[in-house]
Amino acid sequence: MRDSKYQLYAEKSSPMDFKKSLEKEHRIMLRFRDHPRIVQTTSPNIHIGFHLDRCYINMEFASKGTLQNVISQFRGRPMPEFMVGRAALMILQGLEALHSQGYVHCDLKPANVLLFPSETFGEPWDLKLADFGLSKEPGTDSRSSLSGGTPQYMPPESLGPNGAKMVGPAVDMWSLGCVVLQMFGGCPEKRRGCYAWRLPILVSPVANDFVRRCMALQPSCRATAGDLLKHPFVVAPLRGPMMMKMAPPRPDQMLWYCQPPVRRQIGPMMMKMMMAPPRPGDLIMLR
Repeated sequence: MRDSKYQLYAEKSSPMDFKKSLEKEHRIMLRFRDHPRIVQTTSPNIHIGFHLDRCYINMEFASKGTLQNVISQFRGRPMPEFMVGRAALMILQGLEALHSQGYVHCDLKPANVLLFPSETFGEPWDLKLADFGLSKEPGTDSRSSLSGGTPQYMPPESLGPNGAKMVGPAVDMWSLGCVVLQMFGGCPEKRRGCYAWRLPILVSPVANDFVRRCMALQPSCRATAGDLLKHPFVVAPLRGPMMMKMAPPRPDQMLWYCQPPVRRQIGPMMMKMMMAPPRPGDLIMLR
């Protein structure tokens, strides 16, 4: 749609039953107005439909679609590692802004990352976080369930009959690890009530370390967004001759990043295996 100045904008609507969720999303966009990694609203208030059955907000139009669209264009093949690193950097910048003010996104996934044309030479696009309807705001109860989130991107502590005990920034960090795996061609597969991410290539050691820091089993052991903004995977993405050759994988090169059942405990031997760098033929189980 176009506004009075003939500028394109996107309109998001919701039934009146979900008005509170849309109001929260609008509040968060207003709170982070002008932040380059948070999608911007173009309306100061929520609009109510003519028939009083729906509510609306206007937001900037993402002309390049979503990160999910980009991943789909690769048709299961891995994105170049430097592109994954740049995307991870921009997502981290958005998460760091949210977390520093006490917000948690709670539904981070490629479909909720919007793409815009970049004004920086050499950048393929600018990324912005969107869809804050499930987000946790500061001052609200941290002891809540992640009901309504996307199971494939949920951390292990949110699985099981009791759901998440605490909703904090570590939830988003696990989801970021899943997003990075998906950009590398990974896909989630359900196994015994939980999701395992199959990664059909051997990623570089620096990329593997980044994912492991995002997806530590214990929430308290996961890196923060501020920590990972200094990680070499996003500070110095691999380019040119340094990039990996994306050869078709062999069966013994399949890496698995798995979400464990909540009841499982981690032992010394498993911790040692989790910290070791992967080798061809390894079957990596994050348990």
